[in-house]
Amino acid sequence: MSYRDQQKYIEALKRYERKFDKKESEDFKMFLKRQKDEEEFDTVSMKRLKELYDKYNVPVDKSKYDSFFRKNDE
Repeated sequence: MSYRDQQKYIEALKRYERKFDKKESEDFKMFLKRQKDEEEFDTVSMKRLKELYDKYNVPVDKSKYDSFFRKNDE
């Protein structure tokens, strides 16, 4: 993973920071410090960051909006 990927994950997780439990919050603060120092994360840290990202950044189900954009056949 690259520095750009870590930056993308951290920026997205900043919105969910108040939802983190204690362990996740401590990990995220460590990630922010390492990001500020412009360090590239090792594989274990990157895996943990990606897990947090996958847990909190759930994509929106766009299929539920289909009913608003259908053409009327009448």
